[in-house]
Amino acid sequence: MPSAGLVVARPTEGLDRMRALAAEMPVAFGDGFRTGRELAFALREPAPRLYAVGMGASGIVADFARSLVDSETRSELTVVRGPELPHAVDSRAHVLLTSYSGNTWETVRAYDAAGRSGAARTVLASGGALVAKAEADGVPILRVPPGLPPRSAIGHLLGGMMGLLDGLFPESNDARVARAVERVRGDVGRLGSPRGPAAALAEGIGDRLPFFYAEGSFSPLARRWGTQVEENAKRLAVFDEIPELFHNAIVGWDAVTKTEAQRFVAVLLEWSGADPTVRKSLRYLERLLRARGVRTLKVPLSPEDRLEALLGGIALGDLVSLFLAQRRHVDPLPVDAIGRLKAALGTKSGVA
Repeated sequence: MPSAGLVVARPTEGLDRMRALAAEMPVAFGDGFRTGRELAFALREPAPRLYAVGMGASGIVADFARSLVDSETRSELTVVRGPELPHAVDSRAHVLLTSYSGNTWETVRAYDAAGRSGAARTVLASGGALVAKAEADGVPILRVPPGLPPRSAIGHLLGGMMGLLDGLFPESNDARVARAVERVRGDVGRLGSPRGPAAALAEGIGDRLPFFYAEGSFSPLARRWGTQVEENAKRLAVFDEIPELFHNAIVGWDAVTKTEAQRFVAVLLEWSGADPTVRKSLRYLERLLRARGVRTLKVPLSPEDRLEALLGGIALGDLVSLFLAQRRHVDPLPVDAIGRLKAALGTKSGVA
């Protein structure tokens, strides 16, 4: 029986729609990348300081972009989650403002603050106040298709941001993106089949509280898996990054009792390109968890390319969260709790 307060999926249109959008994500990423490339003139001469502002599903787009920029270029992308910009933002900075709805109040306020600082700005949105302001100010706009749940717009937004930032990389990601899109697109059907990896992972997680772990540059993936479980399956999740958790969380795991262990599951998102010492530490964590009686699930990510690993990881995690929603008989589409908060705060209806 579903828990009290959950939205029961009768009929299953919400689940069907979210699955269809998850399947379309790789193609949306490719489309967004090409659109972003068309606007890339705005970053042809990279600013000394790059900032990306966003909240929720829009904010995690910047986290994914940062993991690629910081790992593969000589530039640095700072992610801001909130309305206040760092004091370092000035006329030498370039600020990317991402809000799917265009009405996220934190991002709208940051847009105004960036303007007052004299920073260059680029907006990524489907409409709303951000687009209206950008049009009035002559600020470049990367428009994404409207009418989607914000968390399902990740392909358009992340692809668009990577297109905007393409000039920062040693060589264009055009061929790389095409290859990753083709491979992940071809794999989605297998991943999301009733007997596929996503369904098996959801079954392995069951009703336990999931802890999603990934090494530093893949930590946005752990966050995405956690937030998708929270929004789609309407249940709590925890995410953390490696090796940071070896300086704190491991103490808690070491003290877990056999009884407590039955309530938890650790999901390890592993990329073979991680630092060897990090991988060795991960094996130690895995042994510790199993010794304490904690169910542990390993998820290998594509070993060939960081971008493909991230894109494939997003697809798999989204599908896992939808199988968990199906398991609880809840509709993944509504996020009424966020709407109630917005109403209580008197902010606009945009979520991310």
